[in-house]
Amino acid sequence: MKYFYLFLSITLLISCGEKKNQKTEKTETLEEKAQRIHDSVITIDTHDDINVQNFTDSINYTQRLETQINLPKMEEGGLDAVFLIVYTGQDELTSDGYAKAADNAMAKFDAIHRLCEDIAPDQIELALNSDDVRRIVASGKKVAMIGVENAYPIGEDLALIEEYQKRGARYISLSHNGHSQFSDSNTGEKDSVWLHNGLSELGKQAVAEMNRVGIMIDVSHPSKEAMKQMIELTKAPIIASHSSARALCDHSRNLDDEQLMLMKENGGVVQTVAFSSYLNTEKHEARAAYMKDVYKKVADSLEIAWYERSQFSTLTPDQRKEFFANYRKVMNIGEELAKDDSNAPPAVNVSDFVDHIDYMVDFIGIDHVGISSDFDGGGGIEGWSDASETFNVTLELVKRGYTEAEIAQLWGGNLLRVLDEVQAVAESMN
Repeated sequence: MKYFYLFLSITLLISCGEKKNQKTEKTETLEEKAQRIHDSVITIDTHDDINVQNFTDSINYTQRLETQINLPKMEEGGLDAVFLIVYTGQDELTSDGYAKAADNAMAKFDAIHRLCEDIAPDQIELALNSDDVRRIVASGKKVAMIGVENAYPIGEDLALIEEYQKRGARYISLSHNGHSQFSDSNTGEKDSVWLHNGLSELGKQAVAEMNRVGIMIDVSHPSKEAMKQMIELTKAPIIASHSSARALCDHSRNLDDEQLMLMKENGGVVQTVAFSSYLNTEKHEARAAYMKDVYKKVADSLEIAWYERSQFSTLTPDQRKEFFANYRKVMNIGEELAKDDSNAPPAVNVSDFVDHIDYMVDFIGIDHVGISSDFDGGGGIEGWSDASETFNVTLELVKRGYTEAEIAQLWGGNLLRVLDEVQAVAESMN
């Protein structure tokens, strides 16, 4: 009989334990589940612009600056890794233009290295491959990687591609807003004026050279025809570092269904971008028209000169410097004022952003979709306005039923897989 009671006691204990576990599982809220997942996956944002003035001994990313990206905001939002961008605007296709752009590019490379090696080596480290990313994240530090937005500063010296690779560049776009010596830009759609009808001969050589040295080819800014030619020529997968789905938002910076399918067939990845005008045209235009007056009033009250984006190309260097020094401050004050106005049109938000992720996942598969913000380069939406709000993206993904494994892919797994394959191709070629 005593064995019967012993058996009964054990059975009751097991039963109580199972009920307790079931109760624990049931009591995890959606927010708690999202936070658990967010803390466990590696989060990588593939496009964040920089200003070299924020990489000095006195002003730098160890401080919670007005910038959308900095170390305190990354820590607050649980953002592990960022591609800091060596960006150069498009100028004349001359030796003087190339030389000036090259100086600008090198200053940005130097700034990123300064942050990682001199200013905050105990907080952030430069990664050159996927193993570096995982090791640095495991150490508790943040990860910096380097992307080059516009190959214009390379001029006609293809040897600079390898030089950029040695300095840490892991992707390069062959053009930006304007046709470069390498490639037509998506901006050609506006007037149907093309320089190369895709890639120039130099651009085709650049594709081969990027394959050889292990740099990912970025197709977010080049024209559709140039992108198709890159797909034909490349021996490795490519990326779109910050683009969304054109089927949902008809902007030339987005990829249409044909391009998305080409990305899938190539094995590449499209990094969905949190840039208002690339996500929802109607909401963006209504909000932008309203905010235009708000920003102007804020700037006037602070006695700061304020310009429209269409005026940027006409500004003097001093005017541009002053404008961008105050840009984020004016934006932040304006957004706060808009929150208190019940008549303000709704802003493009995280839900609109994840709509694009949903569309591309359904159309080309989870293996080919990623995440980017374009912070400090025009990006930022309601709910993910800077790095401190990064968790909200994961929360929205959890709300829509994405699993932890899928979220890990979207937040960086797919991008690192492409980087691995690009570097493996380079090794095989050499």
